[in-house]
Amino acid sequence: MVWEPSEQNPADAKDARLHAPAAARNREAILNVLRPCLPPRGLVLEIASGSGEHIAYFAASCGEELIWQPSDPDPGARASIDAWTSSPTLANVQPVVGLHADAADWPIASADAVICINMIHIAPWEAAVGLMRGAARILPPGGVLFLYGPYRRDGRHTAPSNQAFDMSLRARNPAWGVRDLEAVAALAESQGFASPLIQEMPANNHSLIFHRI
Repeated sequence: MVWEPSEQNPADAKDARLHAPAAARNREAILNVLRPCLPPRGLVLEIASGSGEHIAYFAASCGEELIWQPSDPDPGARASIDAWTSSPTLANVQPVVGLHADAADWPIASADAVICINMIHIAPWEAAVGLMRGAARILPPGGVLFLYGPYRRDGRHTAPSNQAFDMSLRARNPAWGVRDLEAVAALAESQGFASPLIQEMPANNHSLIFHRI
């Protein structure tokens, strides 16, 4: 998830919370699709938790029997995540861990669901490969892998705004870019996931719901 450091309150230098402007806009729509996919209890691992706003909102909105595990490779993001989730009312959120999606080993040995929001287009393709491999290692049969973000479909962008976004990403880093949904699905299937359930989302995004075979 991408945040805007300028959104941090300059009057409170001790406040480590970062703010992703899109998080407040899309969190309810994501949760409406995500919640029915989750088990009633167990551990939900979020890859690339970013600012921490999503996981704080999801944990507060779901029952206490679901335990949420945030992760991020960036120290600044991890400080923000802990700041967002340090409330006593969020006792179902574990302390954040450092985790690179493409690492051969993850610090989490098992989970009942894995979620990843707005990462694979703002990372090299190797991160998507690592995400699928890691999720396949730690999820049980039937476990859920949930992805959210913009995708190309049938080789085409779904909106001019997505095409402009893709161009801006590739200008920043040629290894980044909006991915083909079909390529992401094929990658997941090669790691032992069933074909995804696809849900169109606001602002030309999609939710992809994979189940471990």
